[in-house]
Amino acid sequence: MLPASLSRTRMRPGYLIVGTKRGGTTSLAAWVYEHPGVAPCRNKKGTHYFDINYWRGPKWYFSRFEKPRDGWTITGEASPYYMYHPAGPDRIAEALPDVRLIAVLRDPVERAWSQYRYEVSRGHETETLDRALDLEPQRLEGERERLLADSKYLGMAYRHNGYLERGHYAEQLERIYSRFPREQVLVLGSEAMFQDPPGQLGGVWDFLGLHDVKLEELEARNANVSPADIPADHRQRLAHYYRPHNAKLYELLGTDFGWTK
Repeated sequence: MLPASLSRTRMRPGYLIVGTKRGGTTSLAAWVYEHPGVAPCRNKKGTHYFDINYWRGPKWYFSRFEKPRDGWTITGEASPYYMYHPAGPDRIAEALPDVRLIAVLRDPVERAWSQYRYEVSRGHETETLDRALDLEPQRLEGERERLLADSKYLGMAYRHNGYLERGHYAEQLERIYSRFPREQVLVLGSEAMFQDPPGQLGGVWDFLGLHDVKLEELEARNANVSPADIPADHRQRLAHYYRPHNAKLYELLGTDFGWTK
């Protein structure tokens, strides 16, 4: 919970954008910060507190937010790792039980390929995609347990090489729904968000209790790949893998995103 010494001097986070990686969290975080009623996080996009910086403690975390100012009604941050990290939902629920959570989900086939390209460019991956997918179970073995046991354990393989598991959206949302009522969780489709930013942001403003604002010239942030870049053999393998996972997600949400068949 929020330390009493900070509750009088810092704004309490009212929303978190919790995922997914390569799904549009960077863009959405930047767009939300453009609303005049939203106070920015002092760490820009976010603190990574509930995933890799939890060991720093709540005093450090809440010091990352601004003091109240006229016009600001809410503050928050974003990390695409919060939803996927095995301890993320529990930590968030303990510290911020009333927080509103936003998840941006992208076609997992395109998301996995985009992440793979991103990790290669950042030096976190040296294998071919097929080899990386084959190695994933071995790489991630025991990682969840280590991350849950030690808040300082970085779990580099879990964070950077979970190409398939990151797309298990239904499992991740079920963990969130077990800790938060559904009315505190907003799930957006990445494709719809980028096709119609003003329309999707209207839903975000309503969810966050903000007055409607029409933002101009919104640009995608941190994009590195388009669907057309995915080789046909990789698309086929990933589409086959994700078919049951997508079906489970559509049933959970009551929404069919129309992703790769």
